[in-house]
Amino acid sequence: MRNLVALIFLCASTFVCAQVDEEVEITTETGTLKGALMVPEGEGTFPVVMIIAGSGPTDRNGNNAAMTNNSLQLLAEGLYDNDIASLRFDKRGVAASVSAMTGEEDLRFETYIEDAESWGEYLKGDPRFDELVVMGHSEGSLIGMIAAKRMEADKFISIAGVGRPAADILREQLSVQPPGVTAMTDPIIESLERGETVDSVNPMLNVLFRPSVQPYLISWFKYDPAQAIAALNVPVLILQGTTDIQVKIKDAEMLASANPDAEKVIFDGMNHVLKEAPIDRMENMKTYNDPSLPLMVGLVEAIIDFIGEN
Repeated sequence: MRNLVALIFLCASTFVCAQVDEEVEITTETGTLKGALMVPEGEGTFPVVMIIAGSGPTDRNGNNAAMTNNSLQLLAEGLYDNDIASLRFDKRGVAASVSAMTGEEDLRFETYIEDAESWGEYLKGDPRFDELVVMGHSEGSLIGMIAAKRMEADKFISIAGVGRPAADILREQLSVQPPGVTAMTDPIIESLERGETVDSVNPMLNVLFRPSVQPYLISWFKYDPAQAIAALNVPVLILQGTTDIQVKIKDAEMLASANPDAEKVIFDGMNHVLKEAPIDRMENMKTYNDPSLPLMVGLVEAIIDFIGEN
């Protein structure tokens, strides 16, 4: 009885009972990746959007151990309500895909790109879908644009995607630290950009530059989002919010400049987790852990309009 009550409460609070997730999986050399398809009811075929989560241990719904906002789940529900299918998936090492994680020293940025490609091939093989749209959020934007090119997706959507190489962003983030810190980090970043690992790292910098993570950083630093989006010859939509405290408006502008045919929509008051929020950091961060908040007004509509265009 207690479980039944809990289930009823879950349905009432998240409004997903009528939108049942279809659990799906793909097999990789290191383990199984798992995700969820949300397919509208009815006859005929549907466009399908592959939703790629951002950096860190972010799951299929846009959440991690430190925050629950359900941003990606809400996107999937909004698409479902407008007869558009979607796939969202747990990255390797996260949630239901935790067993597929490789050793940290073996992980590369290309691993995530290859995983996205594999999911794309899975979707292309499903006869229910007639159009593949790749949509990446934050770091998932860069992963998505590279994978979209390789898998010949029909359209690409970037949400809060950076427009600069990761090394440049890391330098910018570290620039607010005392000069002594940047004096240590700048040479390390420069070495990694050259494809060279660094043997001696101050222990206080291990969280960023420990030896086991350096090969991943080298593989990540070599990609330039502006170059990647310029290489796409399919319709592109770039979405960005003005109160995003992690990715700047200038990133969206750089992406749009690199692909002049792309559509760009800026949402006044939308933050990084796609909710309406003030620019004040403390108040902004509160939305990161409030799944009851809806997505920014107009966000889903912009995506639907773009997908519906010929």
